[in-house]
This record gives sequence, structure tokens and C-alpha cells, in this order.
Amino acid sequence: MKLISTKIPDLLLIEPKVLGDDRGFFFESFNKREFSQKTGFSFSFVQDNHSRSSQGVLRGLHYQVKQPQGKLVRVVRGVIFDVAVDLRPSSPTFKHWEGLELSEKNHHQLWIPPGFAHGFMVLSENAEVLYKTTDYYAPEYERTILWNDPTLQIQWPQGYEVQLSEKDKKGLLFSEAMKETVT
Repeated sequence: MKLISTKIPDLLLIEPKVLGDDRGFFFESFNKREFSQKTGFSFSFVQDNHSRSSQGVLRGLHYQVKQPQGKLVRVVRGVIFDVAVDLRPSSPTFKHWEGLELSEKNHHQLWIPPGFAHGFMVLSENAEVLYKTTDYYAPEYERTILWNDPTLQIQWPQGYEVQLSEKDKKGLLFSEAMKETVT
């Protein structure tokens, strides 16, 4: 496993060692000991989630104000533009975002620590996304920041017809969302 730094400390792109030949490929998608040794983070994952979405679907920007979830995200089919926004008020990168392409071909994974909002847009015809979380989903604590918030100025890929859920259409502006802090 190779760690690739991003513009935001603690947000890491992970490139697994993929063994492949004309029959296909194999890679270890997670190894707790190696992850802890290389990152210095020691988290237990408690939940695995799997989503399937069609092209243009944009999910997010989601986070939990209590029970914040760290996420290890990967794509098993298709291509997504994955975004994480730093919501940690004491962080020097508070309000900063990073967007990276994850795909079934590059096998990259994104480690998103607790205290970040997360979202993604599907770029391929469809995509299946798997992610592990460090805490349980708690709908009473879940919040959504509007995907196109003018304060954040996320540069989503162009040329796609954005499809949002009703919940995501009602996302809050960043300034309103930050009135309730993440703990």
C-alpha cells in the first residue's frame, strides 16, 4: 500500500499493490495493521456501505454532527469524482476541499478522517462505491451541505446532468451548517 498526500493533511489517497495478469487481478483492499502502521491512525471500522448510482448522480455533501464518521472509500465499478471538505474549525485547512477521481481501474481508495463532509459525482454510465465507516450511521445527526455552496466553490466536473436526492436538494449553505459544530 502506497500513501499519497493531498492538499489537506490527514486526508490520504491510498494506492494498493495490485497483482494482475491475463486472468484478472488481486489486491488486499484493507489490512488494519498496515493501515495503522503507515498512517499512524488506529480506527476500527464498524460498518460497510455499498451504493450504486447512475451517471450524473451526486451524493452529498454528508456528515454527522455527533458520531462523526471516518470513511475509507473505493470504487468497484465505474468512475467517480470524490470530494471531502474539512469541517474541523481548529484545522488550518478548515473549509478546504479536495476532489479526486476514484475508479475500478486505478483501485485508489480515499481515507477521509472524522470531521469531514463527503460527497461524490458519478462520471461513468454507473458506479458502485464501497466504503467503510468508523462509526455507525445516525440519521438524527446526519446533515447535508449544499453541493454547490458558493463559499466552498467546489469545482465539480462539467458536462453532466446533476441528479440529486430530495435530501441533497435541501442541503444547507456552509455558513448555516457551521452554526452546529461537529463533535
